[in-house]
Amino acid sequence: MPFPITEHVLKTMRHTTAYLACGAVDAPIINFLHGWPELSISWRHQLPIFAELGFRCVAPDMRGYGRSSIYRQHADYAVENSVRDMVELLDSLGREKAVWVGHDWGSPVVWDIASHHPDRCHGVANLCVPYLPKGFAPENLLPLVDRTLYPENEFPAGQWEYKLFYQENFSTACAALEANPRDTVKALFRKGDPAARGKPARTALIRKHGGWFGGAGRAPDVPMDCDVLTEADLAAYTAALERNGFLGPASWYMNHDRNIAYSAKAINGGRLDMPVLFLHAANDVTCDTTGSRLAEPMREYCADLTEVVVQSGHWMAQERPVAVNAALAKWFGMKLANVWAS
Repeated sequence: MPFPITEHVLKTMRHTTAYLACGAVDAPIINFLHGWPELSISWRHQLPIFAELGFRCVAPDMRGYGRSSIYRQHADYAVENSVRDMVELLDSLGREKAVWVGHDWGSPVVWDIASHHPDRCHGVANLCVPYLPKGFAPENLLPLVDRTLYPENEFPAGQWEYKLFYQENFSTACAALEANPRDTVKALFRKGDPAARGKPARTALIRKHGGWFGGAGRAPDVPMDCDVLTEADLAAYTAALERNGFLGPASWYMNHDRNIAYSAKAINGGRLDMPVLFLHAANDVTCDTTGSRLAEPMREYCADLTEVVVQSGHWMAQERPVAVNAALAKWFGMKLANVWAS
């Protein structure tokens, strides 16, 4: 019988983490960390597969999302707090170490777990967002922008213009996303388009347009992309975002200085010695790691780095689950065979 996906809640004195789990309780642990504006269910294609392969798979709702704690202050969403949440979650599972897998904003959390708590990592894998040892923040991203595609006079922050829009117009950004969460989810969660390569990402236009969705103040009502979402996914994302709003998810973009300061406290100068896997999304034009210099710092700071290019857009785990699962499984067999066998 396949392992069921079960729901759990960890409550500590400082935080509540809701999480999904799948697999034998005593198996080696893989923790899957989602990004913006997702939920633990974004790993629905990975949890049962790796449970069957012999792992205990855990996927939390990150702070600000789903049934985990919601906070009202931007500072509560600094990456350092999520790192602490995840270390407490691992402690609650009775383990010293896990394999950590992240996507989008889950990736900086995984990278910072690796750089601040290497003793809690068998290895780390990340999708789309590469390692920036000094912090995933505009001041460290801007030097890596492709200025042939994003001339500085037109796009001062390149594809990262949207990050600055949050800082300058936080309430406006949230209002557009919250106007109709169902339409927002349908508009955001779409497969990659190879034809979009070589053109400015829509995230580069947000300050120019005065907000998300061309400055319209709300998402358009577009058909659901069935290559990324199911009706059950859409309903779950919509319900969570209608209940919680976007203050938490958007606040992750309001802590760049705090995150930079935290990165400066990394062990070993931020260099990672454990096995690392990075999955490039060939058609992710915002986190463009195949056509820009964005991945260069990661290559310099990771001693044992494996890289795989997946023909997908940003929502890689949903759009190309077979390719993602194959890359993860191959890396486990090559680099973490001793963990798998245990």
